[in-house]
Amino acid sequence: MRYYFAPMEGVTGAVYRRTHHEYFPGADKYFMPFITPTAQPRLTPRQKRDVLPEENAGVPAVPQLLSRNAADCVWAANALAELGYEEVNLNLGCPSGTVTAKGKGAGFLADPDGLDRFLDAVFAGCSVKISIKTRLGLRDEAEFARILQIYNRYPVFELTIHPRVREDFYKGRVREACFAAALPQSAMPVCYNGDVVCEGDAQAVAARYPSLSAIMLGRGLIADPSLVTRLRGGPRADRKTLCAFHDALYSRLSERFGDRRIAMLRMKEIWFYHLHLFGENEKHGKQLRKSRTPQEYEAAAAAVFRDLPLLDEAVPRWFRPAE
Repeated sequence: MRYYFAPMEGVTGAVYRRTHHEYFPGADKYFMPFITPTAQPRLTPRQKRDVLPEENAGVPAVPQLLSRNAADCVWAANALAELGYEEVNLNLGCPSGTVTAKGKGAGFLADPDGLDRFLDAVFAGCSVKISIKTRLGLRDEAEFARILQIYNRYPVFELTIHPRVREDFYKGRVREACFAAALPQSAMPVCYNGDVVCEGDAQAVAARYPSLSAIMLGRGLIADPSLVTRLRGGPRADRKTLCAFHDALYSRLSERFGDRRIAMLRMKEIWFYHLHLFGENEKHGKQLRKSRTPQEYEAAAAAVFRDLPLLDEAVPRWFRPAE
């Protein structure tokens, strides 16, 4: 089975990808947080910092585009191909209200005719392999039958399906029955994404769907960075390795931003998930959240590694799907 690292804005940027791949090898692909191309046919300095080959040296990174304008998507995909990328991913799954209000991400799924025209122009104009990350629809999973028919018309390199509709956001159980019915109807390789937060989840998905090309993990892999390493038969990260990973990431983010406080804020986002790899973490978690200076943060993080018991895998208290 192949394992992919899902993109998360503000977390899985180039510094995080490089550092994770160095300390916890095993992920087959790292999908980048999406780029939104405009009519100006150039990447912004901020976008370049994340996608330049030297920023992703040795990392199997895949850039992702968010757009409903085919011309904008074509120039951006071809520019990424010129940088050496062999695959570009189209985001048709983001459920954010600010995104879907513009008919982008999962919002595009409400306009199947427009989606068909968009894909026709994109595949005609792009010189790079195009994969897609999608949801089942905007409001009703029944929408996916037509959406999948549209995808099947094009040479989609790989289709990642998150088995929820946009209105679900990330709440409730994934719509397994709909995914299971759609899987044999797909003309392209399919990757599964959604609520795979621990080793047992990934193993269960692989057993249920042996024809999958890959499984994409997000929050669970941020919480437990050695998750894919273990799925490949490698060791569980020990305290020393986790601490070294944290220190390297914090140092590199501080260097990137030129500001330890900004790096601290980024690290706090990661700790929201990562803290649950440690038992008895309530008091230490509060200290991490309350830290206002880099010095306070550094002391709180060091206390976690020094004082708390390390669990076999993260206990996902941040993950509570409704029954």
